[in-house]
Amino acid sequence: MENLHHIVVVGGGAGGLELVTRLGNKLGKKKKARITLVDSGLTHVWKPLLHEVASGSLDASANEINYRAHASKHHYEFQLGRMADLDQIGRNVVIAPFLDDEGNEVVPERRIHYDTLVIAVGSNANDFGTPGAQEHCIFLDSLKQARRFHNRLLNAFLSKNHESQSGESHELPITIIGAGATGVELAAELRLASRELPVYGMNHLRPTDVSITVIEAADRILPALPPRISDAARRELEHQNVEVLTGQPVSSISEASIVMKDGTELPSEMTIWAAGIKAPAFLSVLEGLETNRSNQIKVEQTLQSVSDHQIFAFGDCAECPQPGSDQPVPPRAQAAHQQADVLFKSLCNRLEGKDPVPFVYNDHGSLINFSRYTTVGNLMGNLSGRSMYIEGRVARLFYTSLYRMHQVALHGLIRTGVIWLMDRISRAMQPKLKLH
Repeated sequence: MENLHHIVVVGGGAGGLELVTRLGNKLGKKKKARITLVDSGLTHVWKPLLHEVASGSLDASANEINYRAHASKHHYEFQLGRMADLDQIGRNVVIAPFLDDEGNEVVPERRIHYDTLVIAVGSNANDFGTPGAQEHCIFLDSLKQARRFHNRLLNAFLSKNHESQSGESHELPITIIGAGATGVELAAELRLASRELPVYGMNHLRPTDVSITVIEAADRILPALPPRISDAARRELEHQNVEVLTGQPVSSISEASIVMKDGTELPSEMTIWAAGIKAPAFLSVLEGLETNRSNQIKVEQTLQSVSDHQIFAFGDCAECPQPGSDQPVPPRAQAAHQQADVLFKSLCNRLEGKDPVPFVYNDHGSLINFSRYTTVGNLMGNLSGRSMYIEGRVARLFYTSLYRMHQVALHGLIRTGVIWLMDRISRAMQPKLKLH
């Protein structure tokens, strides 16, 4: 075992987990290489689902993957911990001490030797240094944050329901800063929650008592997508009684309000930051790795670091060039999925002394889901390259298939079919919203 080529993957997000699963099934199972996954959490939830966990429309416990159990089944090792430093000369990843909830050290600092290192630590929200954002905003970068928001949302509804019953003022203003995919989809999920929760006993609070506002600094929502999708998304949000403010940069945030750049002050008892992303800050201080202003590791088209070809990076934490374009590969789930596929081939080639495979991004389109109301988006034609606009049930089917494809990559087709059947049964038997 000690003589095997050791591939260490840091980050068990969508791309990282798909990669170690395939490497374990092919190389780990046949003892051709040793595969290790490092992550600071014990479980994986597909990040595009976090806004559904936050609103309560999805039970995270039914969609979590335990790394240890998955590692045992798919022939790789799992190490719990957070990457703290990198020793490129000795080829060691430094893992910070693991502490319990009381701050007691459970496992001391460790060093994991690698022959090939893959960094896939994803991204965090970028508050651009906005005053008050860190102190007063809710972020949805992790499952822990999504669960914390869900509990806070339930408590807010409970409190406002009691105030309404007592004849007090009981309006609940909720604001989402950032109208990218996460912000827009979260707004729809929160509107659903405001309509469903009264069914479960909070009948003194009406949906109209909950005001939901989405603020976008650009001149339209979903600025990275085609205008037709932006227009359709805005119409749907307004149809669901969600206020949309565009061309409105946020100047500062306090506990109960938001101040716009033009001086306008908006009340907000719950403020969610969903604008912009950046890679984790620790990447920018790793000696010997070149990063950009967003802390992303600069990589070549082969996904190898421009500084060290023994180190690969992909997903949101990497700045990867696109041939024929001055823009890097966009930080999207489909890009990470495609990069994991190419990197799997490159790492298999590496063991055989062959060259790595260059990555070419293929945009398959974008889909925006408005909870149980509707879905809109576009699909890119593989041959023509043209975009086809879709909405309604057809779009919803394609949107759902994205998550099922992720599950197939992790579990295989048959087990994913069983999971799908269990999901259907669970949805039929459980409340429409998670109530605890």
